[in-house]
Amino acid sequence: MRTDDLITAMAADERRARPPGKAVALLLPAGLAAAALLFVLCLRVRPDLAAVMMTPRLMVKFGFTVSLALAAMAVVLAMVRPGQRSAPRAVALFLPLGILALGIAGELGATAPDSWMPGLIGHNARYCVVLVPLMAAPVLAAMLVALRQGAPTRPALAGAVAGLAAGGIGATLYAFHCTDDSPLFVLVWYGIGIAAVTAAGALIGRRLLAW
Repeated sequence: MRTDDLITAMAADERRARPPGKAVALLLPAGLAAAALLFVLCLRVRPDLAAVMMTPRLMVKFGFTVSLALAAMAVVLAMVRPGQRSAPRAVALFLPLGILALGIAGELGATAPDSWMPGLIGHNARYCVVLVPLMAAPVLAAMLVALRQGAPTRPALAGAVAGLAAGGIGATLYAFHCTDDSPLFVLVWYGIGIAAVTAAGALIGRRLLAW
């Protein structure tokens, strides 16, 4: 191939490439819609949600999952292009950890010790560790496809952070169904589900996002 032809082909590829931010804006809603459809097909909103929504436990649970999803999303968007610093945005990941830590401290201070273990074990642990990744899977797939439009210099890490964001979204959806509200339960079982999605994102991203 002549040099002029090569330059023309590269320019055409560049025009066809979708900017990563735009790709995320287009594909993430599709992932969210698919996750919402899974929720409708597999689960239902807990019947007492309106009555308990403003209780401290529910505020901690949703505060943790929503802030985790938003903070991780901000970090992964900073990792899409080489040269962008993601460390300043990564500080935001301390917010969900702080919310959960405060919730656990309040739980331990306000309840009797003999209630801690039942709160941690809950009633839906085995469902939580399966359904959080299931709700997160379409979101993770959409984010990884969108990230392929960019050029993350650390593909495994970018995939892991995408998994963390998807895990936060999946956990938020599942929280609308789950009746186990103890921060101890959230720490252990939601944490396992989110960690599984994060690990999957790292493994897939290592290959899918490499360039």
